[in-house]
Amino acid sequence: MSILASNSDSVRAASEAQSAQDDPPQAWKQQSWQQQMKSAIRDLATLGERLRIEVDIEATSGATAQFPVFVPLALLDRMEPENPSDPLLLQVLPVAGEDQSPEHFSVDPLEESAATLKPGLLQKYQGRVLMIATGACAVHCRYCFRRHFPYQESPTSMAQWQPAIDEIAADDSIEEVILSGGDPLTIVDAKLSDLVDALGEISHLKRLRIHTRLPIMIPARVTDGLIELLAQSRLQLIMVIHANHAKELDGSVADALERLATAGVMLLNQSVLLRGINDNSQALIKLSQRLLELRVLPYYLHQLDQVVGTSHFEVSPERGIELIKQMRAALPGYAVPRFVKELPGEPNKTVWA
Repeated sequence: MSILASNSDSVRAASEAQSAQDDPPQAWKQQSWQQQMKSAIRDLATLGERLRIEVDIEATSGATAQFPVFVPLALLDRMEPENPSDPLLLQVLPVAGEDQSPEHFSVDPLEESAATLKPGLLQKYQGRVLMIATGACAVHCRYCFRRHFPYQESPTSMAQWQPAIDEIAADDSIEEVILSGGDPLTIVDAKLSDLVDALGEISHLKRLRIHTRLPIMIPARVTDGLIELLAQSRLQLIMVIHANHAKELDGSVADALERLATAGVMLLNQSVLLRGINDNSQALIKLSQRLLELRVLPYYLHQLDQVVGTSHFEVSPERGIELIKQMRAALPGYAVPRFVKELPGEPNKTVWA
């Protein structure tokens, strides 16, 4: 998930970031979710300064030029200062060599361009379609499989969405729409409500699935307005959050997820198996246990998609299978996610364990 800024955006972002740095350290806690987006850290030097760690700006300049730093302060607050190996930091920290990848890593490893029906509308599997609702995110995860996605070709207004909505309405075999991105919850409530309402008017749709990191990255995003628009939809609402480590799930996240669960939203989690972050059974077991405490069902553990810039995160499939075996020995079956790999052209995800 990503959004790449224009020159004018970069200047404005730098000004906003500097303003945020001049505020008291915890001032962001009183901000709206939109203000927290604007206050996010957008450069490696500031990230290193805030956490009191050494960063190599020159060696990572190629990586950050292609995929800028973007870290919300709510996430930064959960990172351990002076710890360059913090599992939350490693998810967002640029490293030297990101701009150099093995030959079998590509900019579109899932061949999503071939699955496009209309601008912003993809169909990979029978009975469901995926809408790229936005290119914006609340965080830039360095392992992002859409970090090279051509978001500029996707719709940004209801009028531009109409061809995709018409395509869905014309195919009564489609029962589920998946909102993805970017992160669909970066869309303001009024605009998101219009999109959800339009989908709800398609009689053969049964489910709406939202893939998002906002409730984790910026828990303030779970507003009264969001709860209301979700509760009013006739569609069954499923929200897939993306947590990779138990440290991501602090009290503020717990409160946000509780509000969603109480509103009747089914909560699932999918993780990515990441070297140095969660590639050990203890981390994965703790993550599943914490998710269950928060009424979130562990759903998928994904093998890394081989996208350019992410090879330093890769863990072997054999290691992933072994970790699932260790989890099964320690947890009830419903607490163990399926270890999967998405292969382009296949009719479903490939389950390895």
